[in-house]
Amino acid sequence: MRQTVLDKRINFSCDFTDCTLLFNFVQLVYMKSIIIIPTYNERENVVKMAHAIMNLGRDFSILFVDDNSPDGTAKLIEGLVELYPQNIFLESRAEKQGLGTAYIFGFKWALARNYTYVFEMDCDFSHDPNDIVRLLDACQNGADVAIGSRYCKGGSVKNWPWKRIMMSYFASVYVRMILWIPIKDTTAGYKCYKSLVLEKILLDNITFKGYAFQICMKYAAFKHRFKLQEIPITFIDRELGESKMSSGIFKEAFFGVWKMRKMKL
Repeated sequence: MRQTVLDKRINFSCDFTDCTLLFNFVQLVYMKSIIIIPTYNERENVVKMAHAIMNLGRDFSILFVDDNSPDGTAKLIEGLVELYPQNIFLESRAEKQGLGTAYIFGFKWALARNYTYVFEMDCDFSHDPNDIVRLLDACQNGADVAIGSRYCKGGSVKNWPWKRIMMSYFASVYVRMILWIPIKDTTAGYKCYKSLVLEKILLDNITFKGYAFQICMKYAAFKHRFKLQEIPITFIDRELGESKMSSGIFKEAFFGVWKMRKMKL
């Protein structure tokens, strides 16, 4: 009788394992991924970018967060929503509020809708949409945050003057010296997060708008002991539209890193 019971237990254990593997497989297949793309005056790029992502052959969704672009960007996105109603979404804000606040808004939007993987990405093609799959693969194979990196081995920058490349590179050196984070491209804005990372970080405490926001999100993930992995990319400067860079963004990052050390994240 004992042997029979034991046999039943063994059979149940095997069946349970099979069910677990099946559940994990189904979960992997149906994990939802969304790319958050803030926009402000991106009419030259937004339609091309949307089609490029939709043509990747994966079931990616896009959330555009538009800050009332005067060039009619939101109107073009509305057309994309009609074309891809299950995959493209638009949230319009009344005024320009900065890149960081757009991403925080997008993170909360994605978490409320149970997305598993959440991306940050620029709309100007400085981030190659083909690299989305590589970032996702990194997160599906152990990373909690995958970072598209210009300065890790294999990464590069095109169409930037040397002065700007050196400024960007040594800005990351400066950040590493102050925050002691093991990331070579600390200001990178092309990333994939597992949702559990965003759930853990105190998003409402992060009020930075530019490079400082990008630095702070990596620092917060690092402080919470998540695994950050840099994936080499080629960053190509925008060809269409105008850069949103300003001296205020640099100042915010320069002084902001000292503030981050004391922040509750």
